[in-house]
Amino acid sequence: MSAAHILVVDDAATVRMYHRKLLGDAGWQCAEAVNGMDALEKVASLPDGQRFDLFVVDVNMPKLDGYGFVRELRRLPLALQAPVLMVSTEAQSQDAGAARQAGANCYLIKPAKPAELVLTAALLLGDITAALQAASAAAALPPSLSLPKGVLA
Repeated sequence: MSAAHILVVDDAATVRMYHRKLLGDAGWQCAEAVNGMDALEKVASLPDGQRFDLFVVDVNMPKLDGYGFVRELRRLPLALQAPVLMVSTEAQSQDAGAARQAGANCYLIKPAKPAELVLTAALLLGDITAALQAASAAAALPPSLSLPKGVLA
């Protein structure tokens, strides 16, 4: 099985780097876009038969915000089934609702904890190995309660 291909969309270079590092360490390939327009261009420029498996998207960006990007993405035939994880500093309940209404699958508040970001991405990707590793890290299980050897191999 090849590594999942994730597009990280955020106007802040430090956030893109942070997300790329966490997601890359989980074994996934990451590309970056600086705003919604840039992301749509990257989606449109993929060779036939290739697509992103997950989009990690900020809300507040210039040119085209995260909500606008997701709405446009959902209109593209090749990207209809790609999950969208929105990650934003907007922390009100209506923000998560607006994300879902735009077509996002999940919403996390920045700064996302490393295990939370990776676990959510793993669940959206259906990557059980990464999900178990992230859940174990999030729970900080003591050695006597950790997963049996070979489960994560």
